[in-house]
Amino acid sequence: MSEEKNGEFVEALARGLAVIEAFDDENAEMTLTELARKVDMSPATVRRNLHTLESLGFVRRNNKHFLLAPRILTLGSAYLKAVRVDEAIMPELYRITGLFGDAANVGVLDGPNVLYIAHLSEARAARRMASVGVTYPAYATSMGRVLLACLPAEEIDAYFRAFEPRRLTDVTVTDEQALRAILAEVRTNGYSITVDQLDYGITALAVPIKDSSGRVVAAVNTSGYSPRLKPEDLLEQRMAEMQIAAARISGLLMRFPALLHSLVPH
Repeated sequence: MSEEKNGEFVEALARGLAVIEAFDDENAEMTLTELARKVDMSPATVRRNLHTLESLGFVRRNNKHFLLAPRILTLGSAYLKAVRVDEAIMPELYRITGLFGDAANVGVLDGPNVLYIAHLSEARAARRMASVGVTYPAYATSMGRVLLACLPAEEIDAYFRAFEPRRLTDVTVTDEQALRAILAEVRTNGYSITVDQLDYGITALAVPIKDSSGRVVAAVNTSGYSPRLKPEDLLEQRMAEMQIAAARISGLLMRFPALLHSLVPH
C-alpha cells in the first residue's frame, strides 16, 4: 500500500513540507505562481500552506515573493540536538581536520542524494562547499558512492532506473555502466576517492560507517584541494586514520541509540 493510500498519511502535512523543501539556492524567493509550479500544486493549496507557514514564523513575504525565515533553522537544529551529533560525530571530525586540515564530513543517503549531517572545515575556499543539511547527487560524491555501493543489488537497480545525471564538471562520470563499475570497485575496496566530480578543486576520500551488525548506516570523508592533493597521496596519508574515525563513530553509535536509529536505512 502506498503512503498516500494509507489512512495514517497526512497529505496536508506532506504538502506543507514540500513547500518548505522547494526553496533552494536557485530559488531563494518565489512568487505564489512560481512556487505552485515548482511543487506541482494548485495556487489555492500553496496559498493556504504559505499562510500557515507565515503565521508560524517559518516563511516571510517580500512584496509578492515568499522566502524562508530564520526560524526554519529550528527544525534542523532539533534533530542535531536530539540525536546528539556534537557528541557522537564531531570529535572525530575535529580530529581528522586537526591531523590533515581541509574538511571532513559525515553523510547519509537521502533518495538519490547524499545528505550531510555533520561538517567541519578548516577554511572556506572559493568552490562548492558542504554544510549541514546540504544534499548533493550521490553519484558525484565520495560518500555517495560508498553508500550506493553498499546497497543491495535490487536497490542499486532501482536507483539507476530513476537515474537522471547531469555533468557538474567536465569530468563528472554520468554513464550508467561506468558508474556501476565504479560502485563495484568501491564495494570491493571499501572506500571511494573522487577527483573534481562534484566541483573543480575537490578531491575526497570516503569510508563507510557501520553499526554493530556490520550494516552500513553512514559514511565519513576527508576532502582537500585537488591541485595539491593526489589520490594516491590521499590514500597513503589518510586512509588509516579515516578507518579509525569510522570505527570510533561506529562504537559511539551504541551510546547514542537515537542517532543510530535515525540512520538505519528503511
